Amino acid sequence: MDRIQNIEIMKNEDLSNHTSFRVGGNVDYLVYPLGVKALIETINHLKTEDIPYFIIGNGTNVLVTDKGFRGVCIKLTQMNGINIEDNVAECECGALLSKVSNKCLENGLSGFEQLGGIPGTVGGSIFMNAGAYGREIADILISSTYIDFEGNIKTISKDEHNFSYRHSFYSENTDCIIISAKFQLKEDLKENIKQTIQDCKTKRIDKQPLEYPSGGSTFKRPDGHFAGKLIEDAGLKGYTVGGAMVSEKHAGFIINHNHATCIDILTLIEVIKNRVFEKNGVDLECEIRIIGE
Repeated sequence: MDRIQNIEIMKNEDLSNHTSFRVGGNVDYLVYPLGVKALIETINHLKTEDIPYFIIGNGTNVLVTDKGFRGVCIKLTQMNGINIEDNVAECECGALLSKVSNKCLENGLSGFEQLGGIPGTVGGSIFMNAGAYGREIADILISSTYIDFEGNIKTISKDEHNFSYRHSFYSENTDCIIISAKFQLKEDLKENIKQTIQDCKTKRIDKQPLEYPSGGSTFKRPDGHFAGKLIEDAGLKGYTVGGAMVSEKHAGFIINHNHATCIDILTLIEVIKNRVFEKNGVDLECEIRIIGE
Protein backbone atom coordinates (compact mmCIF):
# COMPACT_ATOMS: atom_id res chain seq x y z
CA MET A 1 0.00 0.00 0.00
CA ASP A 2 2.95 2.32 0.64
CA ARG A 3 3.64 2.24 -3.10
CA ILE A 4 0.24 3.70 -4.04
CA GLN A 5 0.51 7.38 -4.90
CA ASN A 6 -1.77 10.11 -3.56
CA ILE A 7 -2.85 8.40 -0.35
CA GLU A 8 -2.16 9.31 3.25
CA ILE A 9 -1.63 6.37 5.64
CA MET A 10 -1.92 6.26 9.43
CA LYS A 11 -0.91 3.09 11.29
CA ASN A 12 -2.63 1.66 14.37
CA GLU A 13 -5.06 4.58 14.41
CA ASP A 14 -7.60 5.12 17.19
CA LEU A 15 -10.99 5.09 15.46
CA SER A 16 -12.67 6.92 18.33
CA ASN A 17 -11.03 10.03 16.85
CA HIS A 18 -12.85 9.47 13.56
CA THR A 19 -16.45 8.81 14.62
CA SER A 20 -19.05 11.19 16.05
CA PHE A 21 -19.72 8.77 18.95
CA ARG A 22 -16.03 9.11 19.99
CA VAL A 23 -16.04 5.37 20.70
CA GLY A 24 -14.08 2.42 19.31
CA GLY A 25 -10.75 0.62 19.26
CA ASN A 26 -7.86 0.86 16.83
CA VAL A 27 -7.67 -0.02 13.15
CA ASP A 28 -4.46 -1.44 11.67
CA TYR A 29 -4.34 1.22 8.94
CA LEU A 30 -6.41 4.29 8.20
CA VAL A 31 -6.07 5.50 4.62
CA TYR A 32 -7.07 8.82 3.02
CA PRO A 33 -7.25 8.58 -0.81
CA LEU A 34 -6.69 11.97 -2.42
CA GLY A 35 -8.57 11.13 -5.63
CA VAL A 36 -10.58 8.54 -7.52
CA LYS A 37 -7.53 6.84 -9.05
CA ALA A 38 -5.91 6.42 -5.64
CA LEU A 39 -9.18 5.07 -4.23
CA ILE A 40 -9.50 2.46 -6.99
CA GLU A 41 -5.85 1.42 -6.65
CA THR A 42 -6.22 1.09 -2.88
CA ILE A 43 -9.31 -1.09 -3.14
CA ASN A 44 -7.77 -3.27 -5.86
CA HIS A 45 -4.68 -3.78 -3.69
CA LEU A 46 -6.73 -4.73 -0.64
CA LYS A 47 -8.83 -7.19 -2.64
CA THR A 48 -5.76 -8.77 -4.23
CA GLU A 49 -4.11 -9.20 -0.82
CA ASP A 50 -7.42 -10.32 0.77
CA ILE A 51 -7.21 -7.57 3.40
CA PRO A 52 -10.51 -6.63 5.10
CA TYR A 53 -11.55 -3.00 4.75
CA PHE A 54 -14.45 -0.67 5.30
CA ILE A 55 -15.23 2.86 4.13
CA ILE A 56 -16.40 5.90 6.07
CA GLY A 57 -17.03 9.54 5.40
CA ASN A 58 -17.21 11.79 8.44
CA GLY A 59 -17.87 8.86 10.79
CA THR A 60 -21.43 9.77 11.69
CA ASN A 61 -24.03 7.01 12.06
CA VAL A 62 -21.11 4.64 12.72
CA LEU A 63 -20.32 2.72 15.90
CA VAL A 64 -16.92 0.98 16.08
CA THR A 65 -16.50 -1.91 18.51
CA ASP A 66 -14.12 -1.67 21.45
CA LYS A 67 -11.71 -4.18 19.88
CA GLY A 68 -11.51 -2.10 16.70
CA PHE A 69 -10.96 -3.51 13.24
CA ARG A 70 -8.20 -5.75 11.92
CA GLY A 71 -7.65 -4.37 8.47
CA VAL A 72 -8.00 -1.00 6.77
CA CYS A 73 -10.38 1.93 7.17
CA ILE A 74 -10.67 4.05 4.02
CA LYS A 75 -11.77 7.56 4.93
CA LEU A 76 -13.02 9.70 2.05
CA THR A 77 -13.03 13.17 3.56
CA GLN A 78 -10.00 14.32 1.52
CA MET A 79 -12.08 13.83 -1.64
CA ASN A 80 -14.06 16.98 -0.91
CA GLY A 81 -14.18 19.19 -4.00
CA ILE A 82 -17.22 21.43 -4.61
CA ASN A 83 -17.89 23.12 -7.93
CA ILE A 84 -20.95 25.24 -8.70
CA GLU A 85 -21.91 26.22 -12.23
CA ASP A 86 -25.25 27.09 -13.87
CA ASN A 87 -27.20 26.43 -10.65
CA VAL A 88 -25.76 22.91 -10.38
CA ALA A 89 -23.42 21.84 -7.57
CA GLU A 90 -21.04 19.00 -8.40
CA CYS A 91 -19.56 17.63 -5.20
CA GLU A 92 -17.09 14.91 -4.37
CA CYS A 93 -18.22 12.22 -1.95
CA GLY A 94 -16.24 13.47 1.04
CA ALA A 95 -17.50 17.06 0.96
CA LEU A 96 -19.23 17.95 4.23
CA LEU A 97 -22.87 18.98 3.86
CA SER A 98 -22.11 22.05 5.97
CA LYS A 99 -19.43 23.15 3.49
CA VAL A 100 -21.77 22.56 0.53
CA SER A 101 -24.48 24.58 2.26
CA ASN A 102 -22.10 27.48 2.88
CA LYS A 103 -20.89 27.40 -0.72
CA CYS A 104 -24.47 27.53 -1.97
CA LEU A 105 -25.16 30.51 0.30
CA GLU A 106 -22.12 32.34 -1.10
CA ASN A 107 -23.53 31.86 -4.60
CA GLY A 108 -27.10 32.85 -3.68
CA LEU A 109 -28.40 29.36 -4.41
CA SER A 110 -31.08 27.53 -2.46
CA GLY A 111 -31.38 23.78 -1.86
CA PHE A 112 -29.06 22.78 0.96
CA GLU A 113 -30.32 25.03 3.77
CA GLN A 114 -32.07 22.29 5.76
CA LEU A 115 -29.35 19.74 5.09
CA GLY A 116 -26.31 21.80 6.07
CA GLY A 117 -26.63 21.00 9.77
CA ILE A 118 -26.38 17.25 9.21
CA PRO A 119 -22.82 16.38 10.28
CA GLY A 120 -22.14 14.03 7.37
CA THR A 121 -20.74 13.94 3.87
CA VAL A 122 -22.31 13.98 0.41
CA GLY A 123 -21.63 10.27 -0.08
CA GLY A 124 -23.08 9.23 3.26
CA SER A 125 -26.15 11.41 2.81
CA ILE A 126 -26.97 9.82 -0.54
CA PHE A 127 -26.35 6.31 0.80
CA MET A 128 -29.02 6.74 3.48
CA ASN A 129 -31.11 9.49 1.84
CA ALA A 130 -30.42 11.80 4.75
CA GLY A 131 -32.95 14.45 5.55
CA ALA A 132 -33.98 17.13 8.01
CA TYR A 133 -36.76 19.67 8.45
CA GLY A 134 -38.80 18.58 5.46
CA ARG A 135 -35.93 18.22 2.99
CA GLU A 136 -34.22 14.99 1.86
CA ILE A 137 -31.12 14.68 -0.28
CA ALA A 138 -33.36 12.97 -2.87
CA ASP A 139 -35.26 16.23 -3.38
CA ILE A 140 -32.31 17.99 -5.02
CA LEU A 141 -30.18 15.17 -6.46
CA ILE A 142 -29.66 15.05 -10.23
CA SER A 143 -27.29 12.07 -10.42
CA SER A 144 -24.49 10.28 -8.61
CA THR A 145 -21.33 8.57 -9.83
CA TYR A 146 -19.90 5.47 -8.20
CA ILE A 147 -17.28 2.73 -8.45
CA ASP A 148 -18.78 -0.74 -8.75
CA PHE A 149 -17.35 -3.96 -7.30
CA GLU A 150 -15.20 -4.54 -10.40
CA GLY A 151 -13.72 -1.04 -10.36
CA ASN A 152 -15.87 0.40 -13.16
CA ILE A 153 -17.10 4.00 -12.85
CA LYS A 154 -20.82 4.43 -13.49
CA THR A 155 -23.39 7.21 -13.20
CA ILE A 156 -27.06 6.82 -12.33
CA SER A 157 -29.92 9.31 -12.48
CA LYS A 158 -32.08 10.35 -9.56
CA ASP A 159 -34.87 7.91 -10.48
CA GLU A 160 -32.44 5.00 -10.50
CA HIS A 161 -31.60 5.57 -6.83
CA ASN A 162 -34.87 3.96 -5.63
CA PHE A 163 -35.05 6.51 -2.82
CA SER A 164 -37.33 6.01 0.16
CA TYR A 165 -37.08 6.85 3.86
CA ARG A 166 -33.39 6.36 4.86
CA HIS A 167 -32.92 4.09 1.85
CA SER A 168 -31.32 4.23 -1.60
CA PHE A 169 -29.89 2.08 -4.38
CA TYR A 170 -26.64 2.05 -2.40
CA SER A 171 -28.33 0.55 0.66
CA GLU A 172 -28.96 -2.53 -1.47
CA ASN A 173 -25.61 -2.43 -3.29
CA THR A 174 -23.12 -1.89 -0.48
CA ASP A 175 -20.13 -2.87 -2.67
CA CYS A 176 -20.67 0.32 -4.69
CA ILE A 177 -18.73 3.40 -3.58
CA ILE A 178 -20.17 6.84 -4.28
CA ILE A 179 -17.48 9.20 -5.56
CA SER A 180 -19.45 12.30 -6.61
CA ALA A 181 -22.90 13.74 -7.18
CA LYS A 182 -24.72 16.61 -8.88
CA PHE A 183 -27.46 18.67 -7.25
CA GLN A 184 -30.04 21.04 -8.73
CA LEU A 185 -30.19 24.40 -6.98
CA LYS A 186 -32.41 27.50 -7.32
CA GLU A 187 -31.53 31.17 -7.18
CA ASP A 188 -32.76 33.01 -4.10
CA LEU A 189 -31.90 36.03 -1.99
CA LYS A 190 -28.96 35.38 0.31
CA GLU A 191 -30.98 36.87 3.17
CA ASN A 192 -33.68 34.20 2.70
CA ILE A 193 -31.16 31.37 2.49
CA LYS A 194 -29.28 32.61 5.55
CA GLN A 195 -32.51 32.92 7.55
CA THR A 196 -33.53 29.33 6.78
CA ILE A 197 -30.08 28.09 7.78
CA GLN A 198 -30.29 30.03 11.05
CA ASP A 199 -33.82 28.75 11.77
CA CYS A 200 -32.70 25.14 11.31
CA LYS A 201 -29.63 25.74 13.46
CA THR A 202 -31.77 27.15 16.26
CA LYS A 203 -34.09 24.14 16.14
CA ARG A 204 -31.12 21.77 16.37
CA ILE A 205 -29.63 23.57 19.34
CA ASP A 206 -33.00 23.65 21.13
CA LYS A 207 -33.98 20.02 20.50
CA GLN A 208 -30.81 17.94 19.99
CA PRO A 209 -28.03 17.07 22.49
CA LEU A 210 -25.29 18.63 20.39
CA GLU A 211 -23.09 19.14 23.45
CA TYR A 212 -22.41 15.38 23.68
CA PRO A 213 -20.91 12.89 21.21
CA SER A 214 -23.56 10.76 19.53
CA GLY A 215 -24.38 9.00 16.29
CA GLY A 216 -27.38 11.21 15.59
CA SER A 217 -30.81 9.59 15.71
CA THR A 218 -30.23 6.06 16.94
CA PHE A 219 -33.33 4.46 15.42
CA LYS A 220 -35.26 4.83 12.19
CA ARG A 221 -38.72 6.35 12.40
CA PRO A 222 -41.21 3.46 12.65
CA ASP A 223 -44.41 3.66 10.59
CA GLY A 224 -47.00 5.73 12.39
CA HIS A 225 -44.72 6.62 15.29
CA PHE A 226 -41.73 8.68 16.35
CA ALA A 227 -38.89 6.72 17.91
CA GLY A 228 -38.07 9.42 20.45
CA LYS A 229 -41.68 9.56 21.70
CA LEU A 230 -41.86 5.77 22.05
CA ILE A 231 -38.61 5.73 24.02
CA GLU A 232 -39.77 8.58 26.26
CA ASP A 233 -43.13 6.88 26.86
CA ALA A 234 -41.22 3.76 27.90
CA GLY A 235 -39.69 5.83 30.73
CA LEU A 236 -36.18 5.72 29.35
CA LYS A 237 -35.22 9.39 29.14
CA GLY A 238 -31.99 9.73 31.09
CA TYR A 239 -31.56 5.96 31.39
CA THR A 240 -27.89 4.98 31.50
CA VAL A 241 -25.75 1.92 30.86
CA GLY A 242 -22.17 2.66 31.88
CA GLY A 243 -21.22 5.88 30.13
CA ALA A 244 -24.04 5.69 27.56
CA MET A 245 -27.27 7.59 28.16
CA VAL A 246 -30.64 8.16 26.54
CA SER A 247 -30.55 11.92 26.09
CA GLU A 248 -32.73 13.89 28.47
CA LYS A 249 -33.16 16.54 25.77
CA HIS A 250 -34.28 14.14 22.99
CA ALA A 251 -34.93 10.47 23.72
CA GLY A 252 -34.20 9.52 20.11
CA PHE A 253 -30.49 10.10 20.76
CA ILE A 254 -28.10 7.86 22.65
CA ILE A 255 -25.22 10.02 23.82
CA ASN A 256 -21.69 9.29 25.00
CA HIS A 257 -22.32 10.89 28.36
CA ASN A 258 -19.26 9.76 30.29
CA HIS A 259 -16.53 7.83 28.45
CA ALA A 260 -18.94 5.24 27.06
CA THR A 261 -17.72 2.01 25.49
CA CYS A 262 -19.24 0.34 22.46
CA ILE A 263 -20.59 -2.38 24.76
CA ASP A 264 -22.36 0.28 26.85
CA ILE A 265 -24.07 1.69 23.75
CA LEU A 266 -25.00 -1.71 22.30
CA THR A 267 -26.43 -2.83 25.64
CA LEU A 268 -28.47 0.35 25.90
CA ILE A 269 -29.78 -0.14 22.37
CA GLU A 270 -31.06 -3.60 23.35
CA VAL A 271 -32.67 -2.26 26.53
CA ILE A 272 -34.49 0.38 24.50
CA LYS A 273 -35.67 -2.07 21.85
CA ASN A 274 -36.96 -4.52 24.47
CA ARG A 275 -38.72 -1.90 26.58
CA VAL A 276 -40.40 -0.23 23.61
CA PHE A 277 -41.55 -3.57 22.21
CA GLU A 278 -42.93 -4.63 25.59
CA LYS A 279 -44.86 -1.38 26.01
CA ASN A 280 -46.05 -0.64 22.46
CA GLY A 281 -45.34 -3.73 20.35
CA VAL A 282 -43.11 -1.67 18.04
CA ASP A 283 -39.84 -3.21 16.88
CA LEU A 284 -37.35 -0.35 16.57
CA GLU A 285 -34.76 -0.63 13.79
CA CYS A 286 -31.30 0.71 14.55
CA GLU A 287 -30.08 3.38 12.13
CA ILE A 288 -26.43 3.11 13.18
CA ARG A 289 -23.90 0.94 11.30
CA ILE A 290 -21.76 -1.24 13.58
CA ILE A 291 -18.20 -2.02 12.51
CA GLY A 292 -15.45 -4.17 13.99
CA GLU A 293 -14.82 -7.35 15.92
